[in-house]
Amino acid sequence: MGWRDRGVQIKTPEQVALMRRAGLVVGRTLEMVCDLARPGLTTGELDAAAEKHIRQLGATPSFLGYHGFTGSLCLSVNDEVVHGMPGRRVLAEGDLVSIDCGAIVEGWHGDAATTVALGEVPDEVVALNRVTEEAMWRGIAAAGLGGRVTDISHAVENHVRASGDFEIVEDYTGHGIGSEMHQPPDVPNLGKPGRGPRLVPGLALAVEPMVTLGSADVDVLDDDWTVVTRDGSWAAHHEHTFTLTPDGGTWVLTALDGGRSMLESLGVTYGGD
Repeated sequence: MGWRDRGVQIKTPEQVALMRRAGLVVGRTLEMVCDLARPGLTTGELDAAAEKHIRQLGATPSFLGYHGFTGSLCLSVNDEVVHGMPGRRVLAEGDLVSIDCGAIVEGWHGDAATTVALGEVPDEVVALNRVTEEAMWRGIAAAGLGGRVTDISHAVENHVRASGDFEIVEDYTGHGIGSEMHQPPDVPNLGKPGRGPRLVPGLALAVEPMVTLGSADVDVLDDDWTVVTRDGSWAAHHEHTFTLTPDGGTWVLTALDGGRSMLESLGVTYGGD
């Protein structure tokens, strides 16, 4: 079975360059929103600022209008895991806010997320957020030419399991990305290594662990979007889009530095420009 039969899209270097442009828009927008976020603002106000910023940078929001979604960001607070719908909710001191952003440049997508605490939060919440971000980077670092997609999954799971009493949400996964925001293959956040499509140059993947302090069981609210933990425990979510270069380097298309600092700290060859 070939790549085309699997529905896996392999990008040319020129297409990857466009994805990098989209990724930089996403990275800069997340940076702006993190700086802006504070108690007293509504999630709708953050979303409006993000849409304006994305458009000022010459891109289009990926999420706005996607299957009827009404925001340019997914903003998920505390027990909301992912896909939080922006609106009238007022952010408060001590909230944990996941900010997920997508942008399109000339038809090519970038997608990334980060989670930030507004003020002081309990130590267990600090640890949850740190471990989730670390697990994302361990997953990206585990990707190498000739490997397979679940090498990423296995590395994510191993780090979370070794880091404390956390749970991994299984119902939602990372994904392929390119001329569409969501493409094959899925990138699970747990599982055995050595399975799934081979990792080759031009394959772009979004790695996005979602980790909770309690049960990994989730429900979807009546807005048909917002995913919450069933037991009310808090969750964190981190995401980056990356690709592998022909020389075996790793390039994180949505990180402002291309992922160089984190990759090199993990002993991974940086493959960006």
